[in-house]
This record gives sequence, structure tokens and C-alpha cells, in this order.
Amino acid sequence: MSKTAILVEPAKQEIVLTRVFDAPRELVFKTLTDPELITHWWGPRGHSTTVDKMDLRPGGAWRFVDRDPEGRESGFHGVYHEILAPERVVQTFEWEGAPGHVLLETMTLEDVGGKTRLTTKSVFQSVADRDAMVATGMESGASESMDRLAELIARAGTGKN
Repeated sequence: MSKTAILVEPAKQEIVLTRVFDAPRELVFKTLTDPELITHWWGPRGHSTTVDKMDLRPGGAWRFVDRDPEGRESGFHGVYHEILAPERVVQTFEWEGAPGHVLLETMTLEDVGGKTRLTTKSVFQSVADRDAMVATGMESGASESMDRLAELIARAGTGKN
């Protein structure tokens, strides 16, 4: 299985995450954008996710709530700016634990010989905002989410959910 590459360059306002999935991009796109499937992969293992709101259209809002094993909740929300299936999603992303620190996230799905390269570029308002997000442990959480996404996609390819 491919691993997630996370690029956090010094003095830059961005984080770039890249992962290759052994599936066509239509399937990867569907798994990334279907609210019923998001609950199966979004967030670290042992956590549960509720899709509170998801209006997948330009100008539509989304909100997910992550619940850890102790029952603590953490909300995330944003607004979709562009949906170009199965190629790209552009949205804002805000962790409710740090209100006002909104980032712009662009997910690009590229067909690479029947597999799909997902590149997510998150652009923060400042280097300090980016560094604060990294300090939360988001890299391990993002890697776990991508591992869970890959597992779900693999099961979908075999018909097992």
C-alpha cells in the first residue's frame, strides 16, 4: 500500500499531502465526497465522525464532528468553492478549536495509469497558523485518515464494505 507524503517546508504557508490510491479516480472522488462513506475514513482510528452538514456545490457549506474514544468532540467546517468531479475540490477548512484561522484547501485527483494520485494543498493565512496546525499532531491524523481511506477504497473494489 502507498504511504502518504506530507510536505511541510520551513517558512511556507502551506502543507501538501500526496497519496496514490490503487483505484480509478471516479471511485476515489466518490469516497472523498459521499457523506455516508466519509464517516468510515475521516479522522484517526478509534474516533468516530458525524457529517453534520454537507452541501457539495460551490457556495455549499460542510461541517464534520470528530469524537475521540473519551467522547470529546471537535468540529471542522468550511465552504465549497469549486467542485469539478472527478478532478478537483476547492474548499475552506476551519477547525472550530481555533476559530478565525481559515485555510484554503485544494484537492486534485490525477489519473496515473488506472491509479489515482490525490494531492491536497492547504494554504494557511500565515506561517504561524500553519505551524500551529502542525503542532496539533495533524500529520499523524491525516496519515491515519488516508490509510483508512485507502482501506475503504480497497474494500469497495472487492465489494466488501
